[in-house]
Amino acid sequence: MFQKVLIANRGEIAVRVMRACREMGIKTVAVFSDVDRDALHVRFADEAYPIGPPPARESYLIGERIVAVAKQAGAEAIHPGYGFLSERGEFADLCEQEGVVFIGPRGAVMRSMGDKVTARQTMEKARVPIVPGTTERLSDEQLAVWVEKIGLPVMIKAAAGGGGKGMRLVKAEKELAGAVARARSEAKSSFGDDSLYVEKFVEEPRHIEIQILADAHGNAVHLFERECSIQRRHQKVIEEAPGNRISPELRAEMGAAAVAAAKAVNYVGAGTCEFLVDKHDRFYFLEMNTRVQVEHAITEMITGVDIVKTMIRVAAGEKLPFAQADLAISGHSIEARVYAEDPDNNFVPSPGEIAVYRPAAGPGIRVDSGVYQGARVTVFYDPMVAKLVVWGRDRQEAIERLRRALREFVVKGIKTSIPFHQKVVEHPVFLAGRYDTGFIDQHLAGGKGDPRPLGEDAKEARRVAVMMAAIAAYQRDKARAATAATTGAAAGADPWKSFGRRSQMRGSLR
Repeated sequence: MFQKVLIANRGEIAVRVMRACREMGIKTVAVFSDVDRDALHVRFADEAYPIGPPPARESYLIGERIVAVAKQAGAEAIHPGYGFLSERGEFADLCEQEGVVFIGPRGAVMRSMGDKVTARQTMEKARVPIVPGTTERLSDEQLAVWVEKIGLPVMIKAAAGGGGKGMRLVKAEKELAGAVARARSEAKSSFGDDSLYVEKFVEEPRHIEIQILADAHGNAVHLFERECSIQRRHQKVIEEAPGNRISPELRAEMGAAAVAAAKAVNYVGAGTCEFLVDKHDRFYFLEMNTRVQVEHAITEMITGVDIVKTMIRVAAGEKLPFAQADLAISGHSIEARVYAEDPDNNFVPSPGEIAVYRPAAGPGIRVDSGVYQGARVTVFYDPMVAKLVVWGRDRQEAIERLRRALREFVVKGIKTSIPFHQKVVEHPVFLAGRYDTGFIDQHLAGGKGDPRPLGEDAKEARRVAVMMAAIAAYQRDKARAATAATTGAAAGADPWKSFGRRSQMRGSLR
């Protein structure tokens, strides 16, 4: 086993990996940009090294610098987390050339699965179902021919795509030219490659993904499915495990397809096969993510498998410690991603200092976070504050726990997406578990809230609640001021100290 591992990342995933290393008795090395000098992952690590200015392209994305730090610190392996260098095959190649173990698949595997067109060709050969469409890069003229051939609606997609970029839905012929131009432009600026292909649009699609683990000894298993259909602008915001309305037969079939996909490319490590499931429960391969996923925690909650630890053990050459028959689903888990963004202002980023940070806790609740009270959320990186993960014996208990946790989770100084999550977990369609990827647009006005107008009773109740809260706050502050004045005068206390203490108390309470 490794003695020391460098984590080439920041935020909650860096802290998550460090926790796994600590439990395994492995020393950890952090890297940080100038703006992350006081970040939580730096405080968590046994050693930390600066790697450059705040922009990621000048720090976290410079593979040569990170490998040099690993060799300087004596780290035998690098865990990439997610994002940044985690799916860059050339970085995995560089690690191999420099004698540092990359905790993930080999570079060639990443390239074959990271390119969407190549991945579709590979899956087609492995007899894994793919969405009807092309398996070639297309010119604008060829795209038009294919659209006419398979019929509208279609999805225009970037071959090197990911994260919803370079993707456009076309419902009418007149939309095609503009959608192709915008998709090419976005793909070029995001990935440096404007290649496009086309897929038939799947009606009422649900985003279901299968977690897989594979070792270098030919063993591969799946850890069942996650439902990631609650998406805003193709970005996941709430995930569940197991998926809703997934029969044991469908689960077994999708799991077998994911394992077949992994074996088709001699995959080693943790990965995820993403599928679209249509309204008739037919499933189609979408793409494979060759890294640990943001939402891996909900799979850990229902299986008891520590995915990060298993990745490290497999990278060190060990066999998977379990077979498919050893794995089972226990209970239900839901994750809500808490972002520093303003849901009342079109989800614009909300950077700044976190004045108060009091995460939820209690039975069945896990919070993976990369911040602390007093930390700053910057504009340079992903605005994730924390992942709020709950577990219940069944879906109903998990939802009830998530409601409680969202009420208890206090973040002040910045805006967060918590109010948006509270709307989702009260919506009858979500509660019924009968939603698809169009849920937020169809039922929450794109994230602005429930499009149905409030009734007069609800409006009056809200007005009364606001008035009562204002009266209660006034009476509370008045009582505190009177008590402080009496106590301070009696004890001869410094009035400035008393004022500061009262302000701090006021800030940390709702």
